[in-house]
Amino acid sequence: MNRYLYDPIKKDLLKKMVILTGPRQVGKTWLAKELMLEFQHPQYLNYDNPDDSRIIHLQSWPLDADIIILDEIHKMKGWKMHVKGAYDTRQSNRTFLLTGSSRLDTFRQTGESLAGRYFHHRLFPFSVRELQGQIDPSESVDALNRFGGFPEPFLSGSEAEAARWRNQYYSDLIREDIQEYSKIQEIRAIRLLLELLRKRVGSPLSYTSIAGDLQIAPNTVRKYVDILESLLIIFLVRPFHANVAKAVLKEPKVYFYDSGYVQGDEGKILENTCAVCLLKHISYLQDGFGERISLHYLKTRDGKEIDFVIAREDQPLQMIEVKLSDGTPSRSLRLFASKYPGVAACQLVHHLKREEHIQGVSILSAGTWLSTLSA
Repeated sequence: MNRYLYDPIKKDLLKKMVILTGPRQVGKTWLAKELMLEFQHPQYLNYDNPDDSRIIHLQSWPLDADIIILDEIHKMKGWKMHVKGAYDTRQSNRTFLLTGSSRLDTFRQTGESLAGRYFHHRLFPFSVRELQGQIDPSESVDALNRFGGFPEPFLSGSEAEAARWRNQYYSDLIREDIQEYSKIQEIRAIRLLLELLRKRVGSPLSYTSIAGDLQIAPNTVRKYVDILESLLIIFLVRPFHANVAKAVLKEPKVYFYDSGYVQGDEGKILENTCAVCLLKHISYLQDGFGERISLHYLKTRDGKEIDFVIAREDQPLQMIEVKLSDGTPSRSLRLFASKYPGVAACQLVHHLKREEHIQGVSILSAGTWLSTLSA
């Protein structure tokens, strides 16, 4: 199956270079090699391969190469300047596709800017929308809850194989990627933090509370959370506020790109699956169409909360509550629906007998609604 970014990237490669990022093992290399088939003389180079690394440093790829794929290029010191020079002096029929497991500029801020030379696309795990036409939406939700959306464990269809993959995946992340950006003595604390976060999905993240659990300073917790977020292990959803600065200061909620790694009941895992689908949806609109759209949650001072808010141009567009089987509109969602009458309010229910519209709230099948997203 072609991944959902195949056509958008193919189109953008005709205009500029493309930078493709995403979590480890989400399918970036597979997608890049599929896109190679669209070209007459493709050249794939992986910076982790010594021979390929030499070619990248010398820029000694074939003269007739019409696409050059540079995989894991962010590991090269001064990669921005190197790529900028290669791109600016390229032949007219040559394009570049760069891939990396984490944000290519997160920890490599030095060097020349690539501004105006590239389009950025973020590749996400499978979602209900991407699986549409192959699996029933409700069955997709069940499968994503069980296996997560990463291709290898999902396609295995085996919980044992998924567990084996997950054990190896997170061991490698801690041993290689996290260790690259922190001191050896910090690895144990980050590992413990990761275990704590697995159980706190969907809850406002108190750095002070976690600091007490780990016996470290709150600012250190923030640093470790930033590392996990930058390496695309977790993502943060911040509260909606018209004043962006105030929203940043308030406690975010944490979710994992891999729903299969979440520890909790089925409802908590379902919320994480919905969060990944929603983030994938807004990222697709941001990267492919330049939309100023964002994902938040909503909480009042007296504790009334709804799971997600999609905002456009800093204005609420959609309010979303996620439930496993409760088809009665939540009290908080009804409150906000009356407070924001022009904003769509829906309660996504996985095990739903029938869809209804009650007191300004649409009660919808989670799988069916998620299958209508953009990606």
